[in-house]
Amino acid sequence: MKRILVLLFPITFLIQCTHSNNSIPQTSFGTIDRIENFSSNFFAPRTIDIWLPDQYTPNKKYAVLYMHDGQMLYDATKTWNKQEWGVDEVMEELMNQKKIEDCIVVGIWNNSKTRHSDYFPQKPFEYLLKSYRDSLLHKVQRDHETNLFSINVRSDDYLKFLVQELKPYIDQHYSTKKEKENTFIMGSSMGGLISMYAICEYPEIFSGAACLSTHWVGTFTDKNNPIPHQFITYLDNNLPNPDTHKLYFDYGTETLDALYEPFQLQVDSIMRKHHFTNKNWKTSKFEGHDHSENAWKSRLDQPLLFLLSND
Repeated sequence: MKRILVLLFPITFLIQCTHSNNSIPQTSFGTIDRIENFSSNFFAPRTIDIWLPDQYTPNKKYAVLYMHDGQMLYDATKTWNKQEWGVDEVMEELMNQKKIEDCIVVGIWNNSKTRHSDYFPQKPFEYLLKSYRDSLLHKVQRDHETNLFSINVRSDDYLKFLVQELKPYIDQHYSTKKEKENTFIMGSSMGGLISMYAICEYPEIFSGAACLSTHWVGTFTDKNNPIPHQFITYLDNNLPNPDTHKLYFDYGTETLDALYEPFQLQVDSIMRKHHFTNKNWKTSKFEGHDHSENAWKSRLDQPLLFLLSND
């Protein structure tokens, strides 16, 4: 079944909603509403998967968690690496146990070709020397055939899409708690970076961010790399108010995650400098965890409990 929705915002969207059992991930708990080709004034249309818990009812208001890399969240049979976050299982278990507040999850699919450009924090990027920026854009490769950045960095536009287009749609069509105190954002790797960037750029929208395996190096090396310094300097200058915001960080010790500890320790110092405590900030190290959905799935309860706890 397909339906066309015309939404009357300050901006008019045309969204094609496709409901196909073949394309929508299979979940163990809850249901997924899919919006295919969610149009944007900022970039090409994206697929959006909205997960609703089994007990969802329009008669109740729900917190909202926005997650990046939305195609990786629910169904390993449909992902490129046959791994998933297991969001539906972990969310449902924690909600049934009354450990976290009731919540819906909005998964924003990535565009694999532009993912690095969409998720790399733009203001820190622009503080890099022009010669280094040009080198990143034109010389650094993802593999032997593909540049790491297919286009210029545009994470500011990605966040405008989230805040100006997607969130108004979600709040209009679902039974949500609209205020920042009940709006959260989460991602891993580059998704961790853009989650950190989102809460710093839009502290009036997001009250909590979870940054798993945050890709502080920005590329694939920590040697002579000025990127982490720019990320940390940006964080130092733009952290939100610790009285009203929460940040969660973690990292493993294997594969790409093995690069992160020195930079995460610097971030931890910045958090303490700005008077974040264990009430509003958590950093966890997971020995033996690698850089994968399987690893993030195994510890997903930790950021969820930190951001959404009923305690």
